[in-house]
Amino acid sequence: MTSMGKTRRMMSAGLVGAALALTLAAPARAGEAPTAATPDARSAAAAETRSAPTAHARPAPATETRSAPTPDARPAPTAETRSTPPTADRRHAPALGWRLTPTGTDARFRGLAAVDPRTAWAAGSKGTVLRTTDGGRSWRNVSPPGAEGLEFRDVEAFDARRAVVLAIGEGEASRVLRTEDGGATWTESFRNTDPRAFYDCMTFFDHRNGLAMSDPVDGKYRILSTRDGGRSWRVLPNAGMPDALPGEAGFAASGQCLVSAGPRDVWLATGGAAAARVLHSADRGLTWTATASPIPAGDPARGVFGLAFRDRAHGIAVGGDYRKDQPSPRATAVTSDAGRTWRAPAAPPPAYRSGVAWLPYGRTSALAVGPTGTDLTTDGGRTWRTVDTGSYDTVDCTPDGSCWASGEQGRVARLGPLRQGVSHMLPAASWRTS
Repeated sequence: MTSMGKTRRMMSAGLVGAALALTLAAPARAGEAPTAATPDARSAAAAETRSAPTAHARPAPATETRSAPTPDARPAPTAETRSTPPTADRRHAPALGWRLTPTGTDARFRGLAAVDPRTAWAAGSKGTVLRTTDGGRSWRNVSPPGAEGLEFRDVEAFDARRAVVLAIGEGEASRVLRTEDGGATWTESFRNTDPRAFYDCMTFFDHRNGLAMSDPVDGKYRILSTRDGGRSWRVLPNAGMPDALPGEAGFAASGQCLVSAGPRDVWLATGGAAAARVLHSADRGLTWTATASPIPAGDPARGVFGLAFRDRAHGIAVGGDYRKDQPSPRATAVTSDAGRTWRAPAAPPPAYRSGVAWLPYGRTSALAVGPTGTDLTTDGGRTWRTVDTGSYDTVDCTPDGSCWASGEQGRVARLGPLRQGVSHMLPAASWRTS
């Protein structure tokens, strides 16, 4: 791509980011009821992660999902559905928000990988993997054959053809599969044979180097490492891993309990113990330090569920208590020193949140999602405002200006304009605050 073409693409993505920061900052519509959602699943406690999935029909075969879904599936939207309230000032800002896309399945997608404005992957229950290459207008079912009994909770995609998915569970239920042809064929590159291990999340530093994490085995978190893009894996030595707290584990809720930034830094989120901790490694998982966060803990349903770092220093943690009847008054925390210390925000989200992502082309704006809504911060996580009440489990944004979210009942949405006739968009520089 020429430098001029690259510049134009960056300017276009910057305009999207500018409009997003401007319009999502508008208050949510008064009186709008939250979308109902099932409780989120913790890898060590929630029944849905430990028991076998309910058997019912797989999603449609590997064809574009423009037609009606299978009889057992919840009807997919036939058009992009508006789920975000209009902005307060229609004259000056486009109504950007989550636009539901027709997936044709009722699987729950906790794994999400945004590649670019046209390409995204989603992985979820019943062994379901979907891929779009047209911005979500259609999704192709590229699920691995025979994977109906697997629970995919994380997907890491390098482009439209190469992706790695993680299935969670005890013993052999935890597996890693890889495709190099857009999901036409899959290769199983790891199957856990230790009944004590339960893998939750994975992350990649680049196209070759990545890690996956398991709940504690013999009192310490277990870390898998790959140096060939997920084709092969090995268990790292645990001499540099701190001891796990009694009852501590990870949450396989959004594919964000293990995240990386840069070539060597990686963070691991925990819960279920007396303290909700974040572990940090600066050498690709060989040695770790642990720090307590202000997010509530002390119960198997509480802790840090998701992390996002915009660079190696600045990060956001989200979580709380996933049970619908329990409050989560301190559902987020922020750090500016790579996780050595964490601070509670002045105005946190009003409820449990499982996924979080920094917005593209900005240094202080981020989105947090959960079963009861989406929240926006424009000051680096110090204050949050609810901007949508739809149910989502995870969110992912790309550097070139696209954001996606996914969750229960086949929900996958892309952030974009909800109406035509936009007459004014601020330049990207106007919403960069640092």
